[in-house]
Amino acid sequence: MSHSHGDVSESEAEVYHRSIFEDDTKDPTTELVTAVAELKGVEQDTLNPLYNWADHLIEHLYSTPPPAEAQGVVEFSYEGFRITLYQDGHAVIMGRNTSE
Repeated sequence: MSHSHGDVSESEAEVYHRSIFEDDTKDPTTELVTAVAELKGVEQDTLNPLYNWADHLIEHLYSTPPPAEAQGVVEFSYEGFRITLYQDGHAVIMGRNTSE
C-alpha cells in the first residue's frame, strides 16, 4: 500500500531521511536549505527563500520546542520536495522520482 503525500505517492517518490537539527549552534532553517540544495545538486543561494513557505515555524519548533509528549511535526512543500520535520530533529524529505 502506498501512502499519498500531496500530489506525490511514496511509490513515485524518492524519500530521504536526515538528522539535521542535532547541533544547537546551527540554524535549523539554513541546515534544511543546505540539505535540499545538496539533494537538488545546486548551490544554496539559487533556491527560493524558505521563509516564503515556513516563515519562522522551523526556528520555533527547535528553539522553544513543545514538551516531548506533544510530538510536534511540521510538514510543507519546498522546491519540489515534501518536507516533514519532527520535533526530535529528524527530517523526511520526499521528492519526485526522476528515473522515469
